[in-house]
Amino acid sequence: MKLAYWMYAGPAHIGTLRITSSFKNVHAIMHAPLGDDYFNVMRSMLSRERNFTPVTTSVVDRNVLARGSQEKVVDNITRKDAEEHPDLIVLTPTCTSSILQEDLHNFVERAQLEAKGDVMLADVNHYRYNELQAADQTLQQIVQYYIQKARKQGELPTEKTAKPSVNIIGISTLGFHNNHDCTELKRLMADLGIEVNTVIPEGASVHDLKNMSQAWFNLIPYREIGLTTAKYLEQEFGTPYVDITPMGVVETARCIRKIQQVINAQGAEVDYEEFINEQTLHVSQAAWFSRSIDCQNLTGKKAVVFGDNTHAAALTKILSREMGIHVVWAGTYCKYDADWFREQVSEYCDEVLITDDHGAIGDVIARVEPSAIFGTQMERHVGKRLDIPCGVIAAPIHVQNFPIGYKPFMGYEGTNQITDLIYNSFTLGMEDHLLEIFGGHDTKEVITKGISAESGLNWTKDGQAELNKIPGFVRGKVKRNTEKFARERGFKDISAEVLYAAKEAVGV
Repeated sequence: MKLAYWMYAGPAHIGTLRITSSFKNVHAIMHAPLGDDYFNVMRSMLSRERNFTPVTTSVVDRNVLARGSQEKVVDNITRKDAEEHPDLIVLTPTCTSSILQEDLHNFVERAQLEAKGDVMLADVNHYRYNELQAADQTLQQIVQYYIQKARKQGELPTEKTAKPSVNIIGISTLGFHNNHDCTELKRLMADLGIEVNTVIPEGASVHDLKNMSQAWFNLIPYREIGLTTAKYLEQEFGTPYVDITPMGVVETARCIRKIQQVINAQGAEVDYEEFINEQTLHVSQAAWFSRSIDCQNLTGKKAVVFGDNTHAAALTKILSREMGIHVVWAGTYCKYDADWFREQVSEYCDEVLITDDHGAIGDVIARVEPSAIFGTQMERHVGKRLDIPCGVIAAPIHVQNFPIGYKPFMGYEGTNQITDLIYNSFTLGMEDHLLEIFGGHDTKEVITKGISAESGLNWTKDGQAELNKIPGFVRGKVKRNTEKFARERGFKDISAEVLYAAKEAVGV
């Protein structure tokens, strides 16, 4: 555990709360000190939910530390059960409260005696798991709880649906464009003649979970959340799963062909090739755009990609394979799943980076100076400091990445949205230069291009004037190389003469 002012994936309890607050009529009791209870504010601010976030904090304070928390936690569970009448209450500790080493299983058993609804503990290792791992584990635990409950009560369906059907697993609150992706996936399944059996956890009732056994297959659009649940359902019912993310023209087609294979193996006879061809040619504009002069102008441009496994891998493939863009490096902060990521992207980029150190990522971006960045909100901040455009493709994200308008990243409509994002990100890099040519800027001051706030060097009047003559889209690189030249030679002031000397020395 370490202190940081930025985290790509939050602590475990955030993942658990993302799952519980995604279900309908499920309440979470968070056993935590003040300071760990920011999830409510974060979810309300980012996801623009109409209803209050169904999370209550059972505060660990000095009185609790002196007397123990059992009575307080049990009282909070039974009180919320009486007030809200939830179908399920989930007790989750935080990393901080776990230090107390209390018997939370006993708390849950005590509360279950009085509560009318179900009560369970999110049994997640808060020291070893991050937000994404905890979300994946919590979802599986809730599904398993209700499958076993239905089996004991003799209410577990044993027959598959008459027509091919699917469970879509992993759509959750605070996910990157999850709701839009879900809508697109439902449309895609309808076009393929596949019924949607359940979508979990977002918007689902825990009472629907017993019906998951009826689906012909499970679709896991995001590798981070849902894979453990799919493996559990495969083990329990033999239900196959498809974990190919339908993002980009090539991967969407591959996902559909895999679905065709899975359905036909169960006795159906479907052929989706004509559908794939029709969608690729007439619904998705990405295939056409990749052959256009606009896309050809991007050929060979340098880009870097960073994010969670799902989105970083998908964007790397799209940039390299579908648009001919040179991916200098691709990276992920999902260190626990590094082998899968390397396998997916190694042939599409020069280098693979596995790290959750945002400072290291910023330094590498500054070193390679790409034409565009595709990353998280943190890489967007880095891009602003370096004057490099950034398209946000993965969480953590800002409120602007929760658009009210329809912007899926998956399916054939998603290919159009991604194409726009990629093209606009690159062309914005030319914007300053074009504005300066046509007199759009009214400033003589040059922004410092670099991760460090201060360069420690002084640009003289004639040096500054000479630097301002250089086109905006390459000025940052010239400025950095000139300052590097000056430092190496011990110059404190950078005049026009020093700038000319740097040009000759390093070819800037």
